[in-house]
Amino acid sequence: MAAMGELARPRTLFLAGLAAVYIAAFGSLYVQIPGLYGREGLLPARRVLRLSGKGLWEQLRDVPTLLWLGPRLGLDTEQGMELLCLLGMLAALGALLCDSMRDCLVFALLRMFYLSLYQVGQVFLYFQWDSLLLEAGFLAVLVAPLRLLRRGCPAWRPHDAVTFWAVRWLLFRLMFASGVVKLTSRCPTWWGLTALTYHYESQCIPTPGAWLAHQLPVWFQKLSVVATYVIEVAVPVLFFAPLRRLRLFAFYCQVLLQVLIILTGNYNFFNALTIVLAFSLLDEEHVGRWLGRPRRRHGSGWPPSLGSVLGTLLELSTYGLLLCWTVRYFGLELDWDRRLLDSKVAFTYHEFTTWLRTVTLPLVGVAFLSLSWEILVAMYRCACVRGCFWKLWATLQWAIMATATVGLFAVSLVPFTYIEHESNGKLWPGIHQMFGAVERFQVVNSYGLFRRMTGVGGRPEVILEGSYDGHSWTEIEFMYKPGNVSAAPAVVAPHQPRLDWQLWFAALGPHQSSPWFSALVLRLLQGQPDVIRLVQTDESRYPFHGRPPTFLRAQLYKYWFTSPSEGSPGPAPWWRRQHVQEFFPAVSLGDPTLESLLSQHGLKDKPPLRRRADAVLPRLLGSVRRLCQPFSGPALLWSLYLVAATAGLLRALARRARGAPPPARHKGPRERGERNGARGTEGARGSTEGARGTEGARGTEGARGTEGARGTEGARPEGRHGNKRKK
Repeated sequence: MAAMGELARPRTLFLAGLAAVYIAAFGSLYVQIPGLYGREGLLPARRVLRLSGKGLWEQLRDVPTLLWLGPRLGLDTEQGMELLCLLGMLAALGALLCDSMRDCLVFALLRMFYLSLYQVGQVFLYFQWDSLLLEAGFLAVLVAPLRLLRRGCPAWRPHDAVTFWAVRWLLFRLMFASGVVKLTSRCPTWWGLTALTYHYESQCIPTPGAWLAHQLPVWFQKLSVVATYVIEVAVPVLFFAPLRRLRLFAFYCQVLLQVLIILTGNYNFFNALTIVLAFSLLDEEHVGRWLGRPRRRHGSGWPPSLGSVLGTLLELSTYGLLLCWTVRYFGLELDWDRRLLDSKVAFTYHEFTTWLRTVTLPLVGVAFLSLSWEILVAMYRCACVRGCFWKLWATLQWAIMATATVGLFAVSLVPFTYIEHESNGKLWPGIHQMFGAVERFQVVNSYGLFRRMTGVGGRPEVILEGSYDGHSWTEIEFMYKPGNVSAAPAVVAPHQPRLDWQLWFAALGPHQSSPWFSALVLRLLQGQPDVIRLVQTDESRYPFHGRPPTFLRAQLYKYWFTSPSEGSPGPAPWWRRQHVQEFFPAVSLGDPTLESLLSQHGLKDKPPLRRRADAVLPRLLGSVRRLCQPFSGPALLWSLYLVAATAGLLRALARRARGAPPPARHKGPRERGERNGARGTEGARGSTEGARGTEGARGTEGARGTEGARGTEGARPEGRHGNKRKK
């Protein structure tokens, strides 16, 4: 079995990519804080952090968030959230641009900031990708080196492959669970392979590419569902394969799936984060080829060695087995008369659950063997470090990081085995207790995207209408979600308009199941500008920008994509729709129905008096807010990415003008000894594995798989923690 070896370049890609994701997460939330969590927003954050006379440490124990420190800085909860977002954006931008800023302390701060926001985010922040970012952020703290306090920190330490393995394990859990829940849900569209015939038009915020994909023939849509199952259920097992080419095959499968999702749906930073996790499947040599600086491989001449031949045979056998498995269990059959490839599920629900019960714990065993190998190889590398002191220091670090990784692996088994409850019950009770102790910190979580496909009879859509006289009604059009049938679907990723997403969920049930909807109606009747900016950043496009409406109501429609054959005068519509029923009755300010709903959901409390902004920090935050106010979420995010790209380009041009070589990797005082230890490991590996041939000396990593986060009951909020349903 091949170990991961030195993976400095893949680790750099992972950390830089995660920093870019953090920019999107903090920046997207920042522009929405006043309307969602402000004093007169939809769900004011102050409702979560009510003063109760407890000490600071007791408050942090109950709700672990830095926002408890806001009053000590003269900030209310809303301003504290803005400060955390701004600091998070700056720190993430620094980590993206500067290699020295990709430090474990920086990533610890980033995770602490986002966890603090998550604790008060309520329903608008309880999505699966928020939990995924928190878990990936925790792993980044273990993976990233400590450079800010130790200038001599080497680029790659003997134990780093162990912590980087945990990223692979997270990717495996995400992908495998996302594939399995589609079948355990008994959703007829997933079992009938017709889910994608509904998905493109029923997802929360489709792109123009979704309209094109929706026009594809049914047989191709069914074949795409089969490919999704293969990439999510079968391919993730290759994350732990000993052959590097199998891991690279798994990497490109995951990237292909995520790119297709990006083209057809707006899932904010989720798909980019999944690709970042998939970097753990790469090795130093492959990334070097991307950068045009491949490392020479030894022993790749002719004739090939026995190990190379056996590796190639094993690789080809794996591809053949994967193909045969797909053909057999999905009934793939060429129909020459109709010129199509037909497919159907060729197994029963009972057979699938029996198979899942059989393989769940063995898969855990395979993962544990892979982790054990990485730990043993890292231990050998530590033993090869020169110098008694440095040997002891490397061994101490190895022991700490290996223990942390094994503990994290053990705790993650609880949410992972939610996919098969019998396996979950077989876990040692101590593991359940450990999971309960860390659950509120979002260290590990359960996943499962697109559990059930919604919108089978047409996508439900809530349309708000306002009126001055109660007779003539005007529709209120949102920036991103479908409304006007002639408006093209928006492209907003990596920004997530969280109100638009929650309106998608609200349409799936009665308005009483979405308490915040009554607050939305109230704020629009009051004409609150912060909430209006959630609807339209350009207030001139809001139909009631001059004066708030007197009456407000909501109607429920069903939407479908049009087909190319549907002709109509004027601009071709993207959608067609049909009225279903009234969603929310017509109300005005002071209406008993509205007042009753607000009281019932605890949303009627008066906002506290605004703090005086005499202090420097509140005034500075207010100035930044006024500066960013005219910009939409996508405009702000892409401006930050443009700044980062420009800075990187200028730095590269300046280096080229000076004729300087690319920046060398940091070398610590003991790196020579560690590199000798690495050579010793490779030599030992060569003797145990035979000649590596096409296998490469380093490699073994992990992966991630399918979908965005909606179109599914599995994505609906089940609570704030991993064992409850998330969106």
